[in-house]
Amino acid sequence: MDRSAKPGDDFDRYASGAWTQATPIPPDRGAWGPFAMLRAKAECDVKAIVDDMIGRPQPGGSIERKIAETYNAYLDTKAIEAAGLNPARADLAMIAAARSHEDVARLMGHPELGLGGPLSLTPWPDAADPDRYAINIVQSGLSLPDRDFYLKTDPRSAEVRTRFRSYVARMLALDHYPNPEAAADAVLALETAIAQVHWTRGKRAERDLTYHPKSRAELKAFAQDYPWDAMLAALGIARHDFYVLKEDSAIRELAELFRRTPVAVWRGYMTFHYLNGMADVLPAAFDDLSFDFNGRLLSGLPQKRERWKRATVALNAALGEAVGQRYVQRHFTPDAKVQITALVENLRAAFRARIERLDWMSAGTKQAALAKLAAIRVKVGYPDNWRDYATLEVRAGDPLGNRKRALLWDWKRRIARLGQPVDRDEWGMTPQNVNAYSNSFFNEIVFPAAILQPPYFDPAADLAVNYGGIGGVIGHEMSHAFDDQGAKTDAKGAQRDWWDKADMVRFKALISRLAEQYSRYEPIPGGRLNGWTTLSENIGDLGGLNVALEAYHLALKGKPAPILDGTTGDQRVFLSWAQTYRENIRDEALRAALTSDPHSPSTFRVNGVVRNIDAWYSAFGVKPGDRLYLDPVDRVHIW
Repeated sequence: MDRSAKPGDDFDRYASGAWTQATPIPPDRGAWGPFAMLRAKAECDVKAIVDDMIGRPQPGGSIERKIAETYNAYLDTKAIEAAGLNPARADLAMIAAARSHEDVARLMGHPELGLGGPLSLTPWPDAADPDRYAINIVQSGLSLPDRDFYLKTDPRSAEVRTRFRSYVARMLALDHYPNPEAAADAVLALETAIAQVHWTRGKRAERDLTYHPKSRAELKAFAQDYPWDAMLAALGIARHDFYVLKEDSAIRELAELFRRTPVAVWRGYMTFHYLNGMADVLPAAFDDLSFDFNGRLLSGLPQKRERWKRATVALNAALGEAVGQRYVQRHFTPDAKVQITALVENLRAAFRARIERLDWMSAGTKQAALAKLAAIRVKVGYPDNWRDYATLEVRAGDPLGNRKRALLWDWKRRIARLGQPVDRDEWGMTPQNVNAYSNSFFNEIVFPAAILQPPYFDPAADLAVNYGGIGGVIGHEMSHAFDDQGAKTDAKGAQRDWWDKADMVRFKALISRLAEQYSRYEPIPGGRLNGWTTLSENIGDLGGLNVALEAYHLALKGKPAPILDGTTGDQRVFLSWAQTYRENIRDEALRAALTSDPHSPSTFRVNGVVRNIDAWYSAFGVKPGDRLYLDPVDRVHIW
């Protein structure tokens, strides 16, 4: 803490200022805070698991052998260097042989090549009927994090584009691509044209604008310039007959752009995307180039991450649940799962009480909201059924091949479910992932094992600290069921309108006030926060802390909160929340986040939230004249 700061002027500094001053960002990180620190710990934990496997003979074909060989192959940079581009030659030759738009679409449809393209197809539950799978089609095709990087005219964006063009040329030159400078010009021009067609982040977030179901015949008629037959056959879904277009107008325009772009330009585009995506399992010249642009320029990293750390990331991508099963055995106890589950139910009870007290929502809508709240499924720690990797082939000393086989294996696993009932037991994150999420299609909230440790959760900690930490995270994810987009799905996860119209008008007025409030923040000179594109997460933060505080009082069961280290219970809830979001971040990473991250910067996940909660004012004696003070009529109370 920095007790020289006044809580009402800068609560983030008051709660974490001494830590901020004393804690440098590691040279291989764009930002550093509890999330990043726990992720670093998870990497060490995974390394220890793998080191134990490597230290003992493992039977051929066993999952332990696959884990060890995947990890070792990635680490063996001497072998990667000696192999040169030989492991990639066949793929690059296929790209070079493309002579028609059908050839290009067919290559983009090979999941194992990772070429990307202007359209991305993904099996996903149908938003209107989440008990069945659809193939979602979304806009795609950009190398930079967001369309704004191509279209904004400020000096930083212009510099990124100049450096990107140079990066493309240098990457192609390493492959001895013919006339790499001209090809780089063409790639930048193409991606700029793609960006001009893309919907904005704000428009993409509107769920009622992004549901356009089509049969295969309707899809081909809607965007007839695209070689659908070639791509669908390559993807192995030629017989599938149910598709959902997200950004429908953009998809049609991207199809037109695809057809009028010369095949030669697409060859340069695909070659670059292949080399960029596979750079870490290619010789060091490719990997270093990738880091120089993607790490040093975009995120401001002075230093590339150690190879073993990146090996854990590659391992988790290929065999995540197999690693996670062993991670849970070492690092997550059944008792922790019981405690978290009980804490979640306290949060649910607090949320129920808050909904019942709402003065802006009518009785009918309240009943539907309460039914949705009661139906939220909670997943804690790890999945009940682990993924079986028996059919995934891993080869010693073949890191690029291992990546390709893992990508293809996962794609085949996912499309095998088409036509089958949706698997609601599936997890979207591995247990060793330090994160949490809300899945509105399943009306569920999910908390992997790795986040359920200090500073978020400690079985021995004071109740207030746990409620301000993991309680706030749980409340945040629970609130997503009722944020500006989550509120568009019902208790079963189906996208439909379950609101009284007058209630929806009042709800939109409230969340608009919150968006306008956040849009006034400027985290970095010239970089203003967009309160509309971060709205869902801001609603989650505000609802989460409100619910956590109320749940803490329920947990006290009528007993007075103890005074600890001179702090009241309410103060510790607020301090715990603030300290779990403390973070140091590089300017480059912050600017990138303002363009592409749906979350507000950490400072405003603290200061932007507490100033809307009445109890914070009384807990810290915040008065008019303090910089964070908001008049009661200007405070936003939603859930």
